[in-house]
Amino acid sequence: MILKPNISLKPFNTFGIEATASDFIEIESIKTLKFVIDNFNLANRKTLLIGGGSNILLTKNFDGLVLKMSILGIEKVKEDNDFVFIKAMAGENWHDFVLYCVANNFAGIENLSLIPGCVGAAPMQNIGAYGVEIKDTCYEIEAYNIASSEVKIFSNAECKFGYRESIFKHEAKGKYIITSVTFKLKKQAKVNISYGAIKDVLAHKKIENPTIKEVSEAVIAIRESKLPNPKVLGNAGSFFKNPEILTQSYLSLKEQFPAMVGYKISETHTKLAAGWLIEQCGWKGKVVGYTGSHKDQALVLVNYGNATGNEIWNLAMQIQESVFEKFGVTIVPEVNVI
Repeated sequence: MILKPNISLKPFNTFGIEATASDFIEIESIKTLKFVIDNFNLANRKTLLIGGGSNILLTKNFDGLVLKMSILGIEKVKEDNDFVFIKAMAGENWHDFVLYCVANNFAGIENLSLIPGCVGAAPMQNIGAYGVEIKDTCYEIEAYNIASSEVKIFSNAECKFGYRESIFKHEAKGKYIITSVTFKLKKQAKVNISYGAIKDVLAHKKIENPTIKEVSEAVIAIRESKLPNPKVLGNAGSFFKNPEILTQSYLSLKEQFPAMVGYKISETHTKLAAGWLIEQCGWKGKVVGYTGSHKDQALVLVNYGNATGNEIWNLAMQIQESVFEKFGVTIVPEVNVI
């Protein structure tokens, strides 16, 4: 284990923002993690845990200790006639893990292909795409209690998953470090192609009964066609959550804006497309200084090379304000602002 002072965090965040950490440790094993918890008083020390750095916006230097989670490993822990239980360590690259499961015909997360980040961060955000969320396959999570150094196993129910939400963003925030996630995946695939974009890609390829590999490839093609590669253009994917409003309010808005798209999520609420709202306010493709809203997906804010975190945050607040002024709807950032 090496404690590194005054480390640039630019290589560790997909926005490519220049910021410095007072101290930095890369966690490559459970042994190292336990040593850090036992000797660095993390419960009373300003600490930032990062994985792939794909869901953070750094607006200033971090005056504390940054822990980079890099513990690797994938193993089958058990199986039955219908399911296989796969444990992945927190530092595993998420997309690589999805491809591993697809290659082994373990079904359930193929719709989550090409989402940036690491396995350990996936349940914190309850990442989701194309009709699938982590909560659908997460069996249990192993995490270390920072205060006591004890291991706790969180069941799916204990994670309190919601839309881009979990217990780790609320009452357990800053109290635990996730070390592994175990997924309950199907041996016999029942693919989810409910989203029109996936259906369109498969239809174009004349695929009627897709395998999970073909669904994964369709999702990858869709994402590559409309989302910028963070290795080329700094971004953190979708910057805002899709807002959920009362269906009655949605119907009223629909009368004013007939093209507005809504997805019924309960008897009382409807989910709106934040990207569409932002686009209607004129932000899609707009460049402000070194930042802007991406030309192909208004929901993605980008760094054109020299933007600061504060410049991106100021743009986000302007977008949020304009959407509220036009529609009376508040869009909330899903990116973790530091």
